[in-house]
Amino acid sequence: MTLMSCALFGAFFLLLWLAELLIPSLNGVLLHWDDPAFLVGIPASVIGVAYVLTIRNPKNYTGFILGIAMSLLLAWQFYLQGNYDLVFLYVLVFVPFMIMSFRAWRANTLGQTQDQGELRPTFVQIPKFVALLVTFIVVIAADYVLNTLLIYRDAWSEHAVLKILGGAMIASSLLANILMIRQRNDAWINWVIYSAVGMIFYIVVDNMFSILLFLVFLIINARAQYAWLKMTQHEDFGWTRRVDN
Repeated sequence: MTLMSCALFGAFFLLLWLAELLIPSLNGVLLHWDDPAFLVGIPASVIGVAYVLTIRNPKNYTGFILGIAMSLLLAWQFYLQGNYDLVFLYVLVFVPFMIMSFRAWRANTLGQTQDQGELRPTFVQIPKFVALLVTFIVVIAADYVLNTLLIYRDAWSEHAVLKILGGAMIASSLLANILMIRQRNDAWINWVIYSAVGMIFYIVVDNMFSILLFLVFLIINARAQYAWLKMTQHEDFGWTRRVDN
């Protein structure tokens, strides 16, 4: 999966390089080789795609090793960009979640636990879905306050779109990591939301490379969601299950 990810991004960067070569107005717009954060983001993206491609298989827990490497590289990238709240999030929140997911999936795969049942994707039930929805909104609101008071230090109405989009990215990725531990299909819904919101965020800040990058993430995460849906039993559809007459 890592080799596949490298091939995918090799083709991706080749297309962007050709675009800059053939269209002079795009020169320096798509690729920023003089930016250290951009350079760190390349291996982070490659490893991130390999991570998703690997854990599409619910019995392949080794992908979380890639997830840990991805989180540390992204933390380094955000440090270089001055996004210190995201550094904290990835190092002190996401890395522990990856370790917990690795241990939980490994235990299930090796048959070392008896109380967790068969290892297969499921949706959460309606009460938990409502709780997750409330949590999603609360995280966005909390991030909005944090950005207004400590990061932007501006008026409540300024940079509102960026604050909401940034909060939605944090909320969706946070919930996705939590749900991944228990192999919930809802994790991939949140990863799809994360990718879609990321595209909108970078459209607003006019970063063409990141728009294309998050489009790649959106496609890969959506395919992973589809793969898990095919493995989900009828009785495991939780809040999405139709009520039989």
